[in-house]
Amino acid sequence: MITLKRLTGGLLLSLALVLPAGCIRLPESGPVVDAGSTSDVATEPGMNYDPPPPQVGDSATDIVRGFLNAMTATPIQQKPAREFLTTDAQAAWNPGLETITYPGTLTPRGESQVSVTLTDADHLDSRGAWQGALPVENQNLSFPMKREENGEWRIDAAPNALIVPETWFENHFRQVSLYFFDPTSTVLVPEPVFVQNGEQLATTLVAGLLRGPGPGLSRVSQSLLPAEPVELSVPFSDGVASITLGGEAAQPPPEDVRPMLAQLAWTLRQEPTIRSFRLTIGNQVVQLPGAITEFSVDEGAEYDPTGLRSSSLLYGLRDGLLVSGSADSLTPVAGPLGRRDVGVRSIGVNLDATTVGAIAADGRSVLMAPVRDTADKVTQVVSGATNLLKPTWDLHDRMWLVDRTSSGAQVSYLENGKPHSLDVPRLSGRDVKRFLVSRDGSRLVAVVHRGDRGDEFLVSRISYDATGHVLAALPASRLFWEGGRSLLQVRDIAWLTPTTFVVLHRVAQSFEVRSLSVDGAPSGLDGLPTKLNGDFRALAGSPVRSEDLYAVTNTSLADVTNPGAGNATLDPGVTTVGYVG
Repeated sequence: MITLKRLTGGLLLSLALVLPAGCIRLPESGPVVDAGSTSDVATEPGMNYDPPPPQVGDSATDIVRGFLNAMTATPIQQKPAREFLTTDAQAAWNPGLETITYPGTLTPRGESQVSVTLTDADHLDSRGAWQGALPVENQNLSFPMKREENGEWRIDAAPNALIVPETWFENHFRQVSLYFFDPTSTVLVPEPVFVQNGEQLATTLVAGLLRGPGPGLSRVSQSLLPAEPVELSVPFSDGVASITLGGEAAQPPPEDVRPMLAQLAWTLRQEPTIRSFRLTIGNQVVQLPGAITEFSVDEGAEYDPTGLRSSSLLYGLRDGLLVSGSADSLTPVAGPLGRRDVGVRSIGVNLDATTVGAIAADGRSVLMAPVRDTADKVTQVVSGATNLLKPTWDLHDRMWLVDRTSSGAQVSYLENGKPHSLDVPRLSGRDVKRFLVSRDGSRLVAVVHRGDRGDEFLVSRISYDATGHVLAALPASRLFWEGGRSLLQVRDIAWLTPTTFVVLHRVAQSFEVRSLSVDGAPSGLDGLPTKLNGDFRALAGSPVRSEDLYAVTNTSLADVTNPGAGNATLDPGVTTVGYVG
């Protein structure tokens, strides 16, 4: 499987839908390809590689080996690989439906039916979404062979997948996010995918947006862009991208224009050479009041998935009182929990730092109080629980709770002061020891303890209606952990970005910090150190990139983001510390 070590240089895994230069067509399903081309060439920086074509007298296994090698052509293109296929197989082969990455080398075997076994392979779907380990039943690929009239072997049917070595994949693709909206159209929801490096990145990003969030996510996230246009073109010059959605693409209603532009801006800003864009839909130029037709990629700050007005301060408990401030200066807040000790063990502050939810010392109840209001108002909002974990908040001001009962975890949330239970298939009833909810409210990540088998990570998506009412949680899926053979012993988790969380776990007599993408794809820490010496009990992290990540001991905050900055001293009375959310 793709290893974390090879990704820590800042280059993350990625999948590309193979795109030609210029104008492309989007089919009803499957990969994005040129409707009238079989070469599907997409340029990219780096050294070119033109794999050798079939040779006279090649054996059947040579042909399969050559076919697999031809998929690593650079610039990325399909033509070299198609030369190893029969005419019928060339027409049927659709490598954009799936991408499979494998370690090491493959050994074809057989003659009239050649087989290849993929061990420790991973795969991604046609959208570029990480799917984790290739299922066991799909690990044996079969290539029926046929002799052409000239007596040469050719592949008569090929798997509909791009099948490439991990190392090649890492060098040619990277991970990005496509930005959609939550069902209320008030906050952006990033969906990580993998795209090809090179000149076609802008086109690939916009094409991904036009295809929507993906199957099963219709109540989790949505696109306000026209769906499946006939044609798409995204050339750019002097930092300005020109997006043309032709055909029968409908003009958006006025209320959708700014959110639609925000989707494009947040997605396109990942291409550093683009500073602004223009948009034409159905031959009509999209504009904002004042006849503005060129839009900065910095548009849409009000839809920030981390919260435009979220507090950047740290909050914690010191000698039972709620404190806030910077790492080296925590002082009591003005609210009631900053003036008197009411007996709480953990806290969660909402995103704009106006309200705090606090878990009672016995873990059985939840108190709520203002953070800055001097009114002495502390309200009990939950009682009769068993053992509540630290609460978390989303941008819709919902407070999320997990109660560790004798029959396993029970998930709930408080909305407008009222508690609501939520069944999370494959997670509810398990031994949950830590959990997070993304600020956009779309994801719940949990650490589940499995006894002598160690810990594992599960993630569930939360669905809503257009008014923001919670509908259901989708079945939780397990995230792959590339942590070696030792049992995973998680001490804490915290957000690092909107689509990445960081894990503090014990390794022998020390601790290690690693990051993990919410889709399970291995990801590096962008140069951050991973080994920590000392007894660390927690993490203080935020999805806002500008806010530092801290590892917490009983006496200090170690800055993991900037290790040269040294440690901030914690007062011995500080029992918990973290960011809002």
